[in-house]
Amino acid sequence: MLDAAIKKTQFRQDSLIEILHKAQDLFGYLDTPVLRHVARSLKLPTSRVYGVATFYHLFLLKPQGEHACVVCMGTACYVKGADRLLAEAESLAGCKAGQTTRDGKVSVLTARCVGACGIAPVVVYDQATAGKQTAEQITTRLKGWLARGSN
Repeated sequence: MLDAAIKKTQFRQDSLIEILHKAQDLFGYLDTPVLRHVARSLKLPTSRVYGVATFYHLFLLKPQGEHACVVCMGTACYVKGADRLLAEAESLAGCKAGQTTRDGKVSVLTARCVGACGIAPVVVYDQATAGKQTAEQITTRLKGWLARGSN
C-alpha cells in the first residue's frame, strides 16, 4: 500500500511529507526500515527523510502508547512553565520524555512548538490541543489514563 501511494505521487520528492503521513497511517510509526524505503523510493538521502520525520512532532519514530501526552517546549510555553508540566508528566507516568509507560498506556512526548503560543503553556492530549495548562490539569488527565487504560 505504501508503494502504491508513492507511485501515485509519481515518485516526486516534494511529496515526502505526504508519503511519511501515509506510512505512519499504515504502520503506526516510522521505523528505520520504513524511512530507508521511502528515501530509496523517492531517491532522497536517508538523512533528509530522517530530518523531516524528526522535525515535525506528529511523526513518531517508535510505537506509541494508547494515549499520548505531548508537552510543547516552545519559547512561549517554556516561559510559562512547560518544564514543570513535563516534570509532572514524567513523574506521574514513571518514564522520561520520548518514552512510554511499561504497561503501554501513556507516551510522554515533547514538541518544539505546536503553534499555539497565545494559549501557552500547551499540552496536546491524544491530538487534542489544550491551552493554559496547569500541573493539576495534567495530573488529572494522566491519572485518569493510567487508572482506566484506553478511553
